[in-house]
Amino acid sequence: MEQLVLTIGSRNYSSWSLRAWLVIEQTGAPFTEDLIWLDEDQNRAERLKRGPTGRVPVLRHGDVVVWDSLAIAEYLAELFPAAGLWPADRVARARARSVSAEMHSGFFAIREKMPLNCRARKAFIDRGADVAQEIRRVIALWNEARGRFGSGGPFLFGARSIADAFYAPVVCRFDTYGVALDGVAAEYAAAVRAMPAMRTWLEKAAAETHSEPEYDDVP
Repeated sequence: MEQLVLTIGSRNYSSWSLRAWLVIEQTGAPFTEDLIWLDEDQNRAERLKRGPTGRVPVLRHGDVVVWDSLAIAEYLAELFPAAGLWPADRVARARARSVSAEMHSGFFAIREKMPLNCRARKAFIDRGADVAQEIRRVIALWNEARGRFGSGGPFLFGARSIADAFYAPVVCRFDTYGVALDGVAAEYAAAVRAMPAMRTWLEKAAAETHSEPEYDDVP
């Protein structure tokens, strides 16, 4: 098989990189990491060498270039069907795709006002009605998925799937900004934190000395 190369940004700050990395790690296939510090490449020249948008993540597989985290996830699901990246059941799979797409295309208030910063721990503050509404939606989504599809394991659809990769950065954001969880949501967040791949990512994020003040200075 041609070599898989995944271009990512900072582990501490890049939520989209985390999503793609968790998916490719779940396949069990060997891959090479290609890390670019985003704020040190202001003209995007290096990133544009990897993919046409100048953004991360980007997956290269021989002559194939796939950009955008959801497209990367779908490509890997096709390339490694035995990895079970989507639920096997058709109804569960449709729901998993829907909730992943909802995260991929929404939750703008959380993204803007609670940027990913894996190392930081901040006190909970009121970040506005739009953020509160989106937090409630995430928790409701987790509760519904776990209640309807989660009997086979600790993740949203029982076994680990792409959907968990897409919500893993939200678990990190809730930890960073002091969002209290209980019940099913707390149990699910604990399961995400306990994944060996997630622990590896967070350990490497903690070891990074690179700093981006625009994210560090968020109260």
